[in-house]
Amino acid sequence: MEFAYDARTEELRAQVNAFMDDFVYPNEQVYADQIEAAEDQWSEPPIIADLQREARARGLWNLFLPKSDHGGGLTNMQYAPLAEIMGRSPGLAARAMNCAAPDTGNMELLHDWGTRSSRRAGSSRCSTVRSARPSA
Repeated sequence: MEFAYDARTEELRAQVNAFMDDFVYPNEQVYADQIEAAEDQWSEPPIIADLQREARARGLWNLFLPKSDHGGGLTNMQYAPLAEIMGRSPGLAARAMNCAAPDTGNMELLHDWGTRSSRRAGSSRCSTVRSARPSA
C-alpha cells in the first residue's frame, strides 16, 4: 500500500504551510490580544476577517468540502494532512481557512442536502454565519 501524498496534496501542504508561516503564526498574539480586549466575549476578533480574505485569495478556503465548486474538492486522504497543519494553531488557522468545526459539518449538510438556494446562501455566507452562538 502506498502512503505517499499525491501531487495535489503536496502542493496544498506547501501553500498551507506558507500561509501559516506568513499570516497565522505572526498573528497569534494579535488574535489573543483582540479576544482579551473585546467588550463582547462572543464577537469575532477582526484579525479573523483579515486572515479569511487572505486565505480566500490564496485558494485555501473551505478545503474540507469534497466534490464541490465551493471548496477544495479533496478526499479525506488529501484533507487530513492539511487539517494536521491547521491544528498547529488551535482556534485561529482552521477558522481563518473556514475549516473549523462545527461549521464544517453544517456546511457539508447544506451542500449535500440543502435546496439550491440554501447551498448558494451557505457558500456565500459561510464566513459570516456561525453554527452556534450563545444568546446574550
